[in-house]
Amino acid sequence: MTEFVIPQPNVASLAVEGQKARFPLRRVYCVGRNYSEHAREMGHDPDREPPFFFGKPADAVVPAQGEVPYPTLTADLHHEVELVVAIGKGGKNIPSAQALEHVWGYTVGVDLTRRDIQAAAKKLGRPWDFAKGFDASAPANALIPVSKVGHPAKGKIWLNVNGEPKQSGDLSDQIWQVADVISYLSEAVELKAGDLIYTGTPSGVGALQPGDVVTGGIEGVGEFSFTLGNKP
Repeated sequence: MTEFVIPQPNVASLAVEGQKARFPLRRVYCVGRNYSEHAREMGHDPDREPPFFFGKPADAVVPAQGEVPYPTLTADLHHEVELVVAIGKGGKNIPSAQALEHVWGYTVGVDLTRRDIQAAAKKLGRPWDFAKGFDASAPANALIPVSKVGHPAKGKIWLNVNGEPKQSGDLSDQIWQVADVISYLSEAVELKAGDLIYTGTPSGVGALQPGDVVTGGIEGVGEFSFTLGNKP
């Protein structure tokens, strides 16, 4: 048994719908600009870009329920609703035709973004890790196994703030579908069981304020509701 010089940190994990056992988290990958209209609203041409990725810490994944804390160092926190893929079997250079065999399950999540920090980093040509990878920046519902949910490739994806529609699209609008995302990502890194992939967001991203009630979901996958906490 391995000994450590300090107490071992808790293993980050995500609930599984209807089960006591949880899904352990290894890494969290996120796809940028994977819906055409969102790419355009961010000032980019979606037809000319291969997928690109950024990461979040595994312990940034928190339940998309109750109160989610408003982060420090920002006055422009944005919402991005996404289909989340859980990898159950690892691999490298995975062909698209076999990629879905590596999926354990799916859920719906929100990529919270400190947009002002991101904009400043882009302007200075710096990494934008702190714009994306802060505490509680990846709220997510409990996972649903493939045996129950299948492999959702179409269906409405949406997000409302205080009951007002903000984001609305369809999974079929993704530029890169799940199998292609997994295949492309596995060329850059070896995927392993416990990895999550946030697969991108439709258009309509915008700012959130303390006290906002954020609701949303994906047809056939689930719905969520959480309240944003006060500014620290």
